[in-house]
Amino acid sequence: MVEGKDLEEIRKLLDGAESKIRLAKSKLFDQAIERKVEGVDISDEEDVVQGVFDGEKMIGNDKKEYDVPPNYASKSKLVVGDVLKLSISEDGRYTYKQIGPIERKNVVGLLEEIGEGEFQADVDGKKYRLLLASVTYFKANPGDKLSLVIPEKEEVDWAAVDNIIN
Repeated sequence: MVEGKDLEEIRKLLDGAESKIRLAKSKLFDQAIERKVEGVDISDEEDVVQGVFDGEKMIGNDKKEYDVPPNYASKSKLVVGDVLKLSISEDGRYTYKQIGPIERKNVVGLLEEIGEGEFQADVDGKKYRLLLASVTYFKANPGDKLSLVIPEKEEVDWAAVDNIIN
């Protein structure tokens, strides 16, 4: 039988292993985004950048990060891996357009609040980060059942909220 001290040591080992697994998955995810960005066409237009959505930002084919307005990402139900085109007007205004959606699938999860203004959804033990704009748009509350959109084939940390399931 496992004693209290041994149990605590096992918990620490498991926590360390989980932390290393999360870090490894994060690195794999970053590499997958980089590979996808490399495959994005470079526009001939001086005021246009194309890139890949990473859950919060667009990683441009120029290797720069561009803030994607959370309301646009939420309303458009952008999914990690979607290809975007950013047009920059002469007055500096940014206009995003989704030009290459990734293959998607819907899953169901429960909304959890993990901090002030920070939310995630639990899908059978897998946690997906959610944009605050999506949660507030649907007026969702912790414990609500959500329909979520995620990439069909890629393992990611972010999901888009499709709807609340009553």
